[in-house]
Amino acid sequence: MERTYRPLVRLLFVCTGNICRSPVAERLTLARASSALAESPELSNVEVLSAGVQAAPGADMDPRSAKALEALGGDPVGFRAQRLTPDLAASADLVLTMTREHRQAVLGLNPRGLRRTFTLAEAADLLRLTDLAGLGLTPIDGRARELGLRLDAARARRQSGRSDDILDPIGQRTAVHADVAGRIDDAVRPLADVLFASIRSRLATPVPA
Repeated sequence: MERTYRPLVRLLFVCTGNICRSPVAERLTLARASSALAESPELSNVEVLSAGVQAAPGADMDPRSAKALEALGGDPVGFRAQRLTPDLAASADLVLTMTREHRQAVLGLNPRGLRRTFTLAEAADLLRLTDLAGLGLTPIDGRARELGLRLDAARARRQSGRSDDILDPIGQRTAVHADVAGRIDDAVRPLADVLFASIRSRLATPVPA
């Protein structure tokens, strides 16, 4: 039987239509990974995807969100929407949704994924409460799942609320798309710093005498 290729680490972003918020998060994360791991073969082990709970498969990215993405250094070229499926939810090492409602939708498809499913804003804020000691020396292939476990352990120290939701800019003016993309970027950056720090460069750094 032919084996299906499975990347060593898979990140999944989820929103409603997969044409505004989650594509921005996907492509910004890809940009951060490509920059951080540019000189490392670890980059080939990273896959970043996005999906929508009500997506029309094959739809183009909203042009206003695409413009906002480009302004932040991401590339919208070739993006096509896809519908969230149980297989996508179950195969991801870390699932980051745009709202609490999306998080519940993911868990409805994959109830066992609770410890690795967060809203994007929640995950970024939980970093300040999370023990990250030694995580940068965890190989890329296991780091996302380990980060999920550590973020989950910190959940009891934080109250979830409306601030965990990144609202949908669909149908809004260009400035709204830019504001939403900026908020997504603010959340993606600290998570990417943790997820994509190359273990190769860290191990090569001389230890101070």
